[in-house]
Amino acid sequence: MESKNNSQEKNVRKRFVRYKEGCEIYSMGMNKFQQLAKDAKAVYKIDKMVLVNCEIFEKYLETFRLEE
Repeated sequence: MESKNNSQEKNVRKRFVRYKEGCEIYSMGMNKFQQLAKDAKAVYKIDKMVLVNCEIFEKYLETFRLEE
């Protein structure tokens, strides 16, 4: 049985993710995720580490929504 703290931690969404984690979360290939993140201006580079702001990325992703 999972403890209450472990189940709560899994429901917490990260604000920043690395490319590898981001493409898994959003179910897309690495190249597509990198390009969309750059287009969204959601990329932060700290030394050699690259992070993507999920809030900015998701707002940008919503611009592709089809309205029928």
